[in-house]
Amino acid sequence: MEIITPAQYGEYDAFVASHPQSSFTQCTDWRKVKNNWGYEAVISRSASGEIVGAMGVLIQKIPMIGTSFLYAPRGPVCDLHNKAILLDLKNGADELARRYNAHAIKWDPDILFTDTEAVENLKALGFVQSYGPDGFEGIQARFNYRLYLNGRTEDEVFAALTQKTRYNVRVARKHGVEIQVVGKERLDDFMGLMETTGQRDGFNIRPKSYFERMLDSLGEKVRLYMAFYEGQPISGAITTNFGGKTCYVYGASDNAHRNVMPNYLIQWEMIRWAIETGCWVYDFQGVSGILEESHHMYGLYRFKRGFNGTLDELAGEFDYIYQPLKAKMVDQAIALNGAMRTVKRKLQHKN
Repeated sequence: MEIITPAQYGEYDAFVASHPQSSFTQCTDWRKVKNNWGYEAVISRSASGEIVGAMGVLIQKIPMIGTSFLYAPRGPVCDLHNKAILLDLKNGADELARRYNAHAIKWDPDILFTDTEAVENLKALGFVQSYGPDGFEGIQARFNYRLYLNGRTEDEVFAALTQKTRYNVRVARKHGVEIQVVGKERLDDFMGLMETTGQRDGFNIRPKSYFERMLDSLGEKVRLYMAFYEGQPISGAITTNFGGKTCYVYGASDNAHRNVMPNYLIQWEMIRWAIETGCWVYDFQGVSGILEESHHMYGLYRFKRGFNGTLDELAGEFDYIYQPLKAKMVDQAIALNGAMRTVKRKLQHKN
């Protein structure tokens, strides 16, 4: 186990980018996006000196309680069936916990709920698994809708979309909707669409500075797509491309001109980027695990399902608790803060 220095980040990123468990949140550039957190990276090597496991760890200090919270987003990156590698990375987590007086560390690797061997390996190390039926109870979504490309051509992927989705893509083209990859000069337009979407769907949005950091920090690994109709921006999306995975991370749309189907065309153009760059999967990211038409998020699932992908149920979050009493205090504070935000949002919607 090694806690590496910035001079080794190139070697680390090369490993993470080549591993099937990779995630853009595990590349070292992600620390620049989450600049209000500390950061450390841990690796495990084979007997021959090659990296066989990696873990980027965000560090959030909790001043009022005097501890830190460690989080490896979509980590660790390794063969989660290899107990020796997992133990080595866990030893790295333990060392970070000592350095930063952490009360807990959270792992949420990209593994399926049905991967019982990996789950049991994590539990054997002392991690506690948690998950909820909706899938949005944790930091990241547990149910992801994914389109596995499997080396198919653009024509083959398009032909496999549902008939209605193919029709809606063509409707957007027929009405002259134009999709452009743009830079930070269009972030104000994107933020306007985000505010509209947040008000419509009842969620808080990130500040413009966050998206600026994403575009600056991730460079060629991220794109801002915008859809224009009659010269006006009506839809936007931020998408990452790293380690063979293209991920639709943020999306926004206007309340007007929904009849020209910009969201379908913008998704198709992002899928085309995944195909052009040889990605093996296009990840639409989170949907609710409650697939009932009466559920308030069913429409999002129905939209993504039209691209004829697969609903993946992930294993959830795994927490290792170093200081149980302080961890409980932090959890209670987070729950109280969340309840207050919910009340505030409801009051804002009533006014």
